[in-house]
Order: sequence, then C-alpha cells, then structure tokens
Amino acid sequence: NGDIIVILKDLEHEVEISVSDNGPGIPKDIQNKIFSPNFTTKSTGMGLGLAISKNIVESSGVTIRFTTSEKGTTFFVTLKK
Repeated sequence: NGDIIVILKDLEHEVEISVSDNGPGIPKDIQNKIFSPNFTTKSTGMGLGLAISKNIVESSGVTIRFTTSEKGTTFFVTLKK
C-alpha cells in the first residue's frame, strides 16, 4: 500500500510543509538530477514537473529539498513567516 503523509510545522521564523511517501526511495545515481529540466524516469512525459516546481518556489524566496531512503522520500518546502 502506498501512503502519503503531509505535515505542516509552525517553526519560530518559518513554516515547513513536508510530503512523505513510503516508496522505495530515489536511487543515489539520480538524486542530483531530479530537479533538472527534461529529466524523467518514465517512458512518457517531459520531465518538467519538479524543475518547474523548484523554479516557482525558489523565485518566491522559498526553499525545497528532499531526503530519501529505501523506506521512502520526503520533500520539504520551507517558507519564511
């Protein structure tokens, strides 16, 4: 079963949104490519989703990052208050 967990944390000077799954994680050899335009692991699609998302959030002064393991991946979006 696939699980998605969304958590909102109210930190002292920031708000952090995390989105986690319980999938197999992102392989080490592609971790540095996932935010690159035109990168995809699928047979269809343009590979623009994460690249566009990162560009939009970072142009607004927001950060996006991830952690991953064989037990799942978590993306973090951090906004200043």
